[in-house]
Amino acid sequence: MRTEEILKKTQSGDVLSKEEIIYLLGLMPDSPETYMMMAEANRLSKELSKGKAEVHAQFAINLSPCSCNCLFCSFAKINGVFDKTMELTPEQAVAYARQFETDGANAVFMMSTAQYSFSRYVELAEEVRRNLKPETTLIANVGDLTLKNAIRLKDAGVSGVYHALRLREGTDTDLSAEKRKQSISNFLEAGLKVGTCVEPVGPEHTDAELAEMIQFTASFNPSFSGAARRIPIPGTAMAERGAISELRMAQIVAVTRLGMPRSVIGNCTHEPCTLGAIAGANLFWAEVGANPRDIEENTEKGRGETVNSCKSIFYESNWNVWEGPSRYYHR
Repeated sequence: MRTEEILKKTQSGDVLSKEEIIYLLGLMPDSPETYMMMAEANRLSKELSKGKAEVHAQFAINLSPCSCNCLFCSFAKINGVFDKTMELTPEQAVAYARQFETDGANAVFMMSTAQYSFSRYVELAEEVRRNLKPETTLIANVGDLTLKNAIRLKDAGVSGVYHALRLREGTDTDLSAEKRKQSISNFLEAGLKVGTCVEPVGPEHTDAELAEMIQFTASFNPSFSGAARRIPIPGTAMAERGAISELRMAQIVAVTRLGMPRSVIGNCTHEPCTLGAIAGANLFWAEVGANPRDIEENTEKGRGETVNSCKSIFYESNWNVWEGPSRYYHR
């Protein structure tokens, strides 16, 4: 009965309390109540996005051991996965972006490691922007920035950013949680749209931690929120903590959708899967180049999905896919 009462609140557009979010997260993943909740999240997600999911595509402009030492990341210097540095030429960056545009990605993401030269990033972004159609949505995935540099990013032709306060930031990473939050504020003040996520979820994270992060992502009215599970990097200390199942991930994706205001249309999950889409995820990513969840230098040879394979997963989950520039970053 409690689950039905909470779902009635979401159907009425009411905001869930932290206690209600914790309650939904605490249901057994394979319980009838969880499936009921996933169905409601799917219904709401389709209502808000008019039954059309989106596929965004990301390429990495560099690969380098990173001293931010996020324990869940294959780039972390401490994990010893990569020991060399690689950087795309402007021509290579443009080629990746234009291929994604041709493939029908709704947004093109440029990712760099946190310590990559910001001036160099801006130069590449400007070059990529010049070579894309004016309507193509270009998004940055970068480290923490000052307001001044966030404005420079917008002036380079970037529409928005992906930026997340990761679970146990400052404990499982060498980064400051407050600085991550300040960067999100800086991006918003600069006029950039911000997409985010509850990530990377592992079996050690409590329902209270997840609820707090869901509420934080809702607090700044992001272009999208969602949830992503941690992918263990073989041979690392973090890998010993294990991983949650896709079903548990789908449950968290559903709760995240129900915990967002209706102004947030997008609900992501990663990596792409039918269970996530059935639970209300309407955003997947295709990836090429370096990937923080992969030990391959080029994730298209490893874990990375293509734009077409992401579309296929959505179709298998009874979703249609939007054609055109991302609605999530252009609400």
